[in-house]
Amino acid sequence: MTLVLFVLFGALFGLGFLNPLWWVTAALLAFVLVRSVRGGRGRGRPSDYGEYRARRDRESRWERRYRRQRRGRWMRQERHDHYQHG
Repeated sequence: MTLVLFVLFGALFGLGFLNPLWWVTAALLAFVLVRSVRGGRGRGRPSDYGEYRARRDRESRWERRYRRQRRGRWMRQERHDHYQHG
C-alpha cells in the first residue's frame, strides 16, 4: 500500500511540471504518507482499550497522590483561617 502511494507521489510530482496544481496534490499526499508512516495517531487518543485503561489508571494514581498532598495543605489553611477569625 505504501509503495503504491510512493509511486503515485512520484507521478504527481512529475505532472507538477505541467500544472502546479499537481504539486499541491503531491504535497497533500506526502503529508498523508508521513502521518501513516509515523503511526498517525493523535495524542491522547489510545488505539485500543488496553492503552486507554493504562492511561486512566496512571491518571487516577497521580490524582490520588496529589490529592493527599493538597488535603494537608487545605487542612492547614482551614486551621489558620479558623484561628484568625475565631
